[in-house]
Amino acid sequence: MTINTYPVASAAVTVAESGSGRPFLLLHGGAGPVSFLSFGDLLARERPARVLTPTHPGWNGTPRPDDLTTVRGLAELYAALLDELDLTDVTVVGNSIGGWIAAELALLGRPRVSRVVILNGVGIAVPGHPVADFFALTPAELTQLSYADPDRFRFDPDSLPDAQRAVLAANRQAIALFAGTTMADPTLAARLSAVTVPTCVLWGESDGIVDFAYGQAYAAAIPGAVHVPLPGAGHLPQLETPRQTLEAIWDFAGT
Repeated sequence: MTINTYPVASAAVTVAESGSGRPFLLLHGGAGPVSFLSFGDLLARERPARVLTPTHPGWNGTPRPDDLTTVRGLAELYAALLDELDLTDVTVVGNSIGGWIAAELALLGRPRVSRVVILNGVGIAVPGHPVADFFALTPAELTQLSYADPDRFRFDPDSLPDAQRAVLAANRQAIALFAGTTMADPTLAARLSAVTVPTCVLWGESDGIVDFAYGQAYAAAIPGAVHVPLPGAGHLPQLETPRQTLEAIWDFAGT
């Protein structure tokens, strides 16, 4: 893996890159790029794939331009990054907030993006199925809701080094800035009817952050989208069931 920084518009985008072959852009959620790095390595090792995992500006202490404050802005930034790297036939995979960014990127209709995968994404408003109140949850509660088998992922935040706790706090602020407290845009579901890029909605069946019905509504909002359940996974399938997730993504990317 190499770490590169690319000047894009007014931002400097840090990107972890590995592998060669078909390009995949992995867009992380609130947990930061660490939630996708091991999966990206797996994808690059086991498939002919060039994997790019950017750090959203504002996460992990990275600089954020003052005028970059929206999910739509992040989508436009990544469209510009693909232009900068002259990539084509790109499969975009977004998890959680990254799924929202991927949805906005699909709406931009740029020809460099050939497929979009929304992996337990947030962003739409579904009556009766709200996104869990992230900002009211303790770390233990968040872990409980995020995984089918939360015991595998429990940790004591007080045991983390001060620097790591500072990163988590900064990431939390970035989530609030870009996604708001509800992590939903009431206009997004209706706007998704304009998506023309092939889209797959992958959903960990045991997600307590955005439930399975929320995922079904996401797929229903996008013309022609396929909806694929992932048993034994919660909100972060790329961490909990990485090989199952890889197979599902690759099957879709190869169609």
